[in-house]
Amino acid sequence: MYRRIRNLREDHDLTQTEVAKMLNMSQTGYSKYETGENDIPTSVLIRLADHYGTSIDYLLGHTDRKEPYPPKKSRRVRG
Repeated sequence: MYRRIRNLREDHDLTQTEVAKMLNMSQTGYSKYETGENDIPTSVLIRLADHYGTSIDYLLGHTDRKEPYPPKKSRRVRG
């Protein structure tokens, strides 16, 4: 997971400082996510996935498919 967030950042030509600013945190704090020193909170994973246009499953290494999943269609409740 940590390698993937670093690779996505580099693929988008972003610095750690730029990503940290987008996440409203320090560069040092973000750096610890990339090195695996700190676990990444779910809220941060969601923001990173949205920012890079990918799925959380991709960030976590559960799939090699970078594209996000299509949104679910809402079900109508009949009654």
